[in-house]
Amino acid sequence: MEQSNLKEKAIVSLFSGCGGLDLGFRQAGFNVVWANEYDKDIWQTYQSNHPNTFLDRRDIRHVPSADIPDCFGIVGGPPCQSWSEAGTQKGINDDRGRLFLEYIRILKDKQPRFFLAENVSGMLHKKHENALRNIIAAFEEAGYVISYKLLNARHYNVPQDRKRVIFIGYHIDLNKCFKFNTLVPGYRMFTLRDAIWNLRESAIPAFSNNKTRGEDCLVANHEYMVGGFSSIYMSRNRVRSWNEPSFTIQAGGRHAPIHPQANKMIHIGKDKWIFDPQSPNPYQRLSVRECARIQTFDDDFIFYYERLAAGYKMIGNAVPVNLSYALAKSIYQDLLAADSPNKPNQIQVHPITTS
Repeated sequence: MEQSNLKEKAIVSLFSGCGGLDLGFRQAGFNVVWANEYDKDIWQTYQSNHPNTFLDRRDIRHVPSADIPDCFGIVGGPPCQSWSEAGTQKGINDDRGRLFLEYIRILKDKQPRFFLAENVSGMLHKKHENALRNIIAAFEEAGYVISYKLLNARHYNVPQDRKRVIFIGYHIDLNKCFKFNTLVPGYRMFTLRDAIWNLRESAIPAFSNNKTRGEDCLVANHEYMVGGFSSIYMSRNRVRSWNEPSFTIQAGGRHAPIHPQANKMIHIGKDKWIFDPQSPNPYQRLSVRECARIQTFDDDFIFYYERLAAGYKMIGNAVPVNLSYALAKSIYQDLLAADSPNKPNQIQVHPITTS
């Protein structure tokens, strides 16, 4: 394995999206030197918020490993739709599911000291058992000792119920494996009140075609999608109260949770809920900025889009910054300990901030 300069901690980001994972790793002390993202709707957002990272815009399937710089680590979240419990769950049999193999190809060729891969909880579904076993075997054949676990982001200073599978591999030459019990959970549960209370009076609706009204926003991206709600959306309660964490922020504005200003919905039958006509406040979707806050992006992280759907998608597909930070800090100190045995393995979780 080629040794990287410990002082630089240069890492590569694959399937970067808007860079929530990258931001958390940067805050923990890593240097994201190269990233790859194929979705043109994301490019401006990524480059504006990660100006010191080179962004490769090609389809990862057409990127030779030789074009990627040598690095200390590789991080990324291969597309998860084919593994999602809400999707068709074709898994590795779907083109998007097979992108996991591109991640492994690059890992095998570059041989960094560590990698981290994130994916949806549906990956652990029994129907994907063989595919999961094969993926783990491929990681091991690439030269890595694998740890993986289903984590809920709410335990790591993220005001949201969000379960994701995290794979972390250390190169076999390090003679150690990542221990998930080194992660330090938040000291309390963060809620919608913590995240978005001071935004409650300034959200504006998008234009009727759900194009942005960006220049009219008092807070950047603080605009919400308008329009009706599908029968699937109305099949369960979509409102959480101020003193609860949010539902999972998904990759679509139509599926955004309802703002906690409204009463909880009323159950009237199997898979059938209605809005409470007595609610003192209207039922409106969380704004793009509110979703970003819940994903623990600070307000100075600006999202660029013409249609709100693209903004919601970027945010919903991101790894929450605070979860990323907790993972990154633990890896950082773990691998420092590999080179400096007396280095204590303790971390402080990046606090949630609402400017």
